[in-house]
Formats: sequence, C-alpha cells, structure tokens
Amino acid sequence: MIGQRLLAHTKNVSAMSVFKNSCYHKIDFKIGEDCTVNHAINKFTIFNIGCLAVTNQQHHVVGILSERDYINKISAAGKDDKVVKIKDICTYSPIIATPTDTLEQCMNKMMNNDIRHLLVMDKIDCVGLISIKDLIKEILRDKNDIITRLTDVKTGKGGFFGSE
Repeated sequence: MIGQRLLAHTKNVSAMSVFKNSCYHKIDFKIGEDCTVNHAINKFTIFNIGCLAVTNQQHHVVGILSERDYINKISAAGKDDKVVKIKDICTYSPIIATPTDTLEQCMNKMMNNDIRHLLVMDKIDCVGLISIKDLIKEILRDKNDIITRLTDVKTGKGGFFGSE
C-alpha cells in the first residue's frame, strides 16, 4: 500500500471530495468520441488539463482520452490530429473510482495500473474526473493543516483556534 503514514490523516477523504477541489470540477471535462483529436488537444490547452472523459452519441461516458494517448497514438505515429477521431485512440472501459473510494484507494488504482487519471463513476453516471496531481494536493493540504496547528500550539495560539 502507498505510504500508510503519509496517508494516515486522509482516510476520510473521498474521490468525490477530491473532485470538488480539482480543476476538473469547474470545467466541461467531457468530449464526444466523434470529435477530432485536434479538438481535444485544444481543450487540453485551453483548460491546462491532461485528460478528458469521452462520451458517445447518447452523451454517456464510455472512455477516457489522455495526453499519453495523443503522444503515443498520434504524434509518435505521425498521424494528422485534424483527421483522426477520438474514438480511434481513446481508452474504452477505463479504470474508475466510485464517489466513496478513499484517497488511498484512488492512489493505489493509479499506481497499480500506471495511470494518472480516474473517472469518478456513480453506477453509470460520470460525476467527476480526478488526477494524480489532485490526490497529491489533497495530501499536502492535510499535511499543511497539521503543520499549522502544531505551529499554533508551539506559539501559544492553541491547536484549533489560531490560524483560521
């Protein structure tokens, strides 16, 4: 398991709460499978993200498209991203998280499968998308809170009433 001590204080953090603090929470992170790869690259650039949820014609999420897909299947292969469709290079049936999966479970899914993004799926509905960076930010947020509280105690501010 990933650093038990590192994740000890984040056991109650769910995939859904990570998503709510993610950059993906504020944007349209979905794209149709019939769009061109160039359209996806434009969204990657505009939103400064590295992954999109892929939808079918019924607007159901069916896969995931990442920067890795672009690099490995378009750029390295010398294909034209203005012609190739997302459905030709995306990953169908990707590894997913449920809204109640813990931060540790999400981290382990990513590490064990060598991936950097997880769709957050509530049965058949995609309710979010999270990245490894989102998980790390959550761990660091928790560690910063602990450091602040310990510093407050040391300086006489009290453990729970100082820096808020």
